[in-house]
Amino acid sequence: MTIESSPSLFDIAPSLAVEGDDRTPLLPVRHPNQDLFICDVLDAIPKDDMASMEHPVFSLSTKPDNRMRRYEHNGNIIEIIPSGKGLATIHDKDILIYCISQLVAKMNHGEQPGRTLRLQAYDMLVATNRQTSGAGYRLLTDALTRLRGTTVRTNIQTGGIEETRIFGLIEEARITRKTFDGRMLDLEITLSDWVYRSVISKNVLTLHRDYFRLRKPFERRMYELARKHCGMKDEWKIGLELLQKKCGSNSPLRVFRSLVKKVCAHDTSHAHFPDYAITMADDIILFRNRLSLKTKVDVIAPMKDAPYIDPETMHDAKTVAPGYDIYALHDEWVSWWHDMGKPELKSPAGAFIGFCKKRHERNPIR
Repeated sequence: MTIESSPSLFDIAPSLAVEGDDRTPLLPVRHPNQDLFICDVLDAIPKDDMASMEHPVFSLSTKPDNRMRRYEHNGNIIEIIPSGKGLATIHDKDILIYCISQLVAKMNHGEQPGRTLRLQAYDMLVATNRQTSGAGYRLLTDALTRLRGTTVRTNIQTGGIEETRIFGLIEEARITRKTFDGRMLDLEITLSDWVYRSVISKNVLTLHRDYFRLRKPFERRMYELARKHCGMKDEWKIGLELLQKKCGSNSPLRVFRSLVKKVCAHDTSHAHFPDYAITMADDIILFRNRLSLKTKVDVIAPMKDAPYIDPETMHDAKTVAPGYDIYALHDEWVSWWHDMGKPELKSPAGAFIGFCKKRHERNPIR
């Protein structure tokens, strides 16, 4: 991988992100009743596209990052070119994740959505655990500007098609309604064809809602990689140098190693990292599935006389019914299905997620 131009704060001294910081690793839940406010699609589950989870498209810097980056791995080439506002950051990516989540939810309801989404800015801020103050809206405007301005040149496939493409992460953003003091209310976002094709092809994965609570950009990137490569497996290992490459960092290896060690130490103390526990030994980072999903899925998959529920749907169900034993809910759902006379289900996955969501709404576990 080649990284051009001046290094960012993340590359100069990533240890600054953790030293002297006594805060808990997770941000507070700013909107505990967010389900009441997500109006576009009530049961939208956070989804991310696999191409940007696999490759370092977004900057991890908390300061303006004006580097031009080139990344090569296993025949995939990607160049990220900043605008005058700098590269799009991994926090800016929250907007894309929200848009992808809305598209997938609409598809799950039988719709065929286009690339342009009409959204309420407040809903987006709430769903991604952002502040809804005036500063929150200004930051949202800046994020949209960086997403539109960052240029990507790549040969990475989306939707089974490989071609060299040059595009912005979003094609256009338009604020259609403002308040009297200038805050945006409604906006339209047109996704790039590259991102849209990933969604339509369902090359997406579910994210844990605590992804939006991770304070450190580097931890968000680590979670994306773990979610992409470990998924529902018991564990996944990656070497330190390859992790550094996939994160898009150009810091000295010893500095990067120190940062990873501190993230692992924080997770050991707080168990805050979503879905996976992280440890490191001999420059090998190990991600272990906290719920040992593989063993339980092996029990569920071969069940006779029951609709098949795939591992990704199990993850979605865990998202809509936090605190519940999803496998116990699955057993209850199968029993209910039998009691109802085994009706034909147009979408077993949607029916099971709806069952779990209603159970959580009736009796939420805090």
